[in-house]
Amino acid sequence: MSGPVGASVNGDRPTGLAKGHASPFVDFDRAAWAQLAASTRLPLTADELEQLRSFGDFVDLDEVREVYLPLSRLLNLHVEEGGRLYRAYRRFLGGTTARTPFVIGIAGSVSVGKSTTARLLRLLLARWPQHPRVELVTTDGFLYPNAELERRGLMSRKGFPESYDRRKLLRFVSEIKGGRPEVTAPVYSHLVYDIVPDETTIVQSPDIVVIEGLNVLQPATSGALTVSDFIDFSVYVDAATADVRRWYVERFLRLRQTAFRDPQSYFRRYAELDHEAAVARAQSIWDEINAPNLTQNILPTRSRASLVLSKGPDHNITRVRLRKL
Repeated sequence: MSGPVGASVNGDRPTGLAKGHASPFVDFDRAAWAQLAASTRLPLTADELEQLRSFGDFVDLDEVREVYLPLSRLLNLHVEEGGRLYRAYRRFLGGTTARTPFVIGIAGSVSVGKSTTARLLRLLLARWPQHPRVELVTTDGFLYPNAELERRGLMSRKGFPESYDRRKLLRFVSEIKGGRPEVTAPVYSHLVYDIVPDETTIVQSPDIVVIEGLNVLQPATSGALTVSDFIDFSVYVDAATADVRRWYVERFLRLRQTAFRDPQSYFRRYAELDHEAAVARAQSIWDEINAPNLTQNILPTRSRASLVLSKGPDHNITRVRLRKL
């Protein structure tokens, strides 16, 4: 069997797959992946991209055209096929239940660019005429408030699975997939580094919901339901750990000159650090918190994704790995 031009049918073996076994993924280099939507118009301007791009992320219109546009086309195919299956189910069951939203999960490390990926996909998908109502929710809103993390001794493990109110997050996703017409989610502020009291995001009868977060692909540990059970398609944004560490430090240094200077910022105390002290502090936060979380909890979920976007040292996506049907 031959694969697409520039693609490898077997590719690299996922973790745990013995040598000689075929991979469940198809690998594309960027040029081959871009050809999948070569004739599709890009429904995005440079100004729009600038507004939705995360601080320190370097995605440009070429990458949107070559990587994200084909991905949005693929996702649109999944949504359309889901619609056909839904209509067949209705005919078979003789029911009148409304179709539930298509849920997309976006996972990956801190500083890898998953927030930009989520916002780009939300915008691109909303511009396909078949499903204009696309909502984006981040799992940050389901972190326990800082006071509760302090009470549980978890402030130094913020972002680890145990720092989230997993029951509340699971209830939110199950209500979305259960077809509830209006569902609310808590709001998190990166400025104050905490949940915003009495503020919620309202999700009303969406066609698609994009859920972005560190641990959305985590498997259940006790046989119970977990968020990943309700995800229809998942994307893992990947890069070499050394590159992500460098990007984290570089972002920390830029924030030291910008957001950290806001009097309301939780990290205001870092704004006045000199360069060497700021680098040392950023590296220690990465090494003590983000690296263990990545190694222990986030990276092991990569092989569970429907699709993996692999970035090179310059932030550019160089490879796309797609799970076979």
